Amino acid sequence: MKKVLKNYKGTLVLLASIVIGAIFGFIFKEKVLVVKPLGTIFINLLFVVIVPLIFLNLADAMIRMKSPKRLGKIMSRIVLTFILMSIVAALLGILVTHFVPLVESNATENVLGLMEQEATLDTNVSLLERTANLLTVSDFSNLLSKDNIIALLLFSILFGLAVRKSGEKASIVANTIHSLNEVVLNLVNLIMYYAPIGLGCYFATFIGTYGSSIAFGFLKTFMIYTLLCLFVYVVIYSFYAFLSGGKKGIISYWKHILTPTVTALATCSSAACIPVNIKSTKEMGIASDIAEATIPMGTSFHKDGSVIGSVFKVMFLVYLFQTSPSITTILAVSLLATLLVTAVPIGGGTISEMFILSFMGFPAAALPILTIIATIIDAPATVLNVVGDTASSMLVGRMVDGKQFLSKQKEGN
Repeated sequence: MKKVLKNYKGTLVLLASIVIGAIFGFIFKEKVLVVKPLGTIFINLLFVVIVPLIFLNLADAMIRMKSPKRLGKIMSRIVLTFILMSIVAALLGILVTHFVPLVESNATENVLGLMEQEATLDTNVSLLERTANLLTVSDFSNLLSKDNIIALLLFSILFGLAVRKSGEKASIVANTIHSLNEVVLNLVNLIMYYAPIGLGCYFATFIGTYGSSIAFGFLKTFMIYTLLCLFVYVVIYSFYAFLSGGKKGIISYWKHILTPTVTALATCSSAACIPVNIKSTKEMGIASDIAEATIPMGTSFHKDGSVIGSVFKVMFLVYLFQTSPSITTILAVSLLATLLVTAVPIGGGTISEMFILSFMGFPAAALPILTIIATIIDAPATVLNVVGDTASSMLVGRMVDGKQFLSKQKEGN
């Protein structure tokens, strides 16, 4: 129990601060605006660290990237499975949030007044021009702004690849980038020590201004998200197990899924579940080479819980700002945003959320709203991320080794 509390300490403290902030907002209403500067400090700290965090983290990731081991048939099936399962998860999230508004219409009145800027999209600009403006800027100094996040993402990746291509000649640059990245990651950790105060004050101000409607919006989001995760966990993953191995696949899935599930809840970390998840998939009868490739890759590139979470973040703001993006846009943004979460273990959520705000044209001042959503859905999202990798390993095993993959004894098992 102590270990569980330790692993969830940060999340529990943030949740407590949000609840306390909500209570103060309910009680004192507009009077609570006196603490708004304390929330502003937290928001500004996040904004200041965003540019160096994105540049150094992505550049460092590109520099240290190694050529993946060629596993031929297994690798191609893994990629195909991850893509299809992520799309299914995103579409389920879009379907649910389309029919069940996360925030009621009365919560959106004058909401732009709380933000420092309005979400604006120039309808006179063509899609190609808008894409060019998102991906590039006309001056280097413009990269050093939270308003050009997508251009900064692209530049960071290209810079990292250029350093890697330069080899030994750029070793000093590579080491410097890596060192600076560690410093910025620790800076993020230091900022997060202030998060309970900053986020609590921000939420108190938010509730004090707009009342219970927005608070119920967050509660409603958590409840709907959790129910959807439960549906995916029980029904969708059982269906994947059935596709993989029929009745035997379903039995094997439910027989071996408990340990990864409990571990995910206890650790609140997908990475920490890798050893347990690999062990469980091997015990199902899945070949070692498939289990040992699918599970670690899934931890980085396949997270159904995070995909659905990204959809909910997008749709929460869609209802809040009363916009009407296409399903294709929501799908693409949610999938890409989730990849940014997986690429950056610390601070990845912030980068992902800024990507959502930038691409969708929402104000950057809405960032704490997405931080709150990420906090309240953390536990169910982790479970779905972990168990989704178990289900995906079954599908890969079926495609690679045929119908009897669960009963075959593979070399190395």
